[in-house]
Amino acid sequence: MKKIYLFCSAGMSTSMLASNMQDCANAHTLPIVVKAHPHNKLEEIIADDRPDCILLGPQVKYMYNDTVQKFGSEGIPIAVIDAGDYGMMNGEKVLKYAIKLIKQQKK
Repeated sequence: MKKIYLFCSAGMSTSMLASNMQDCANAHTLPIVVKAHPHNKLEEIIADDRPDCILLGPQVKYMYNDTVQKFGSEGIPIAVIDAGDYGMMNGEKVLKYAIKLIKQQKK
């Protein structure tokens, strides 16, 4: 079971996108869990429930470098969700992007 976790300032708008992504994963019977969390819980979640992919909402894009500095050595892909896909709540496209990141990480 792969874990794709979305992080933003409060976890509200990303939870809608996470839900769309989860629906898409379920529709394709993919063994994936998608959840949204507030960014300030990132360290705790990595320690307790290691995700396979970390996606940051566009509104916390400024935290990307800091997040990579702190957690890049964990071997977990970290990326910012495309603002257009985020705005359209395009769960399928963001899910495909996350899966691609996980596959690239394994190489």
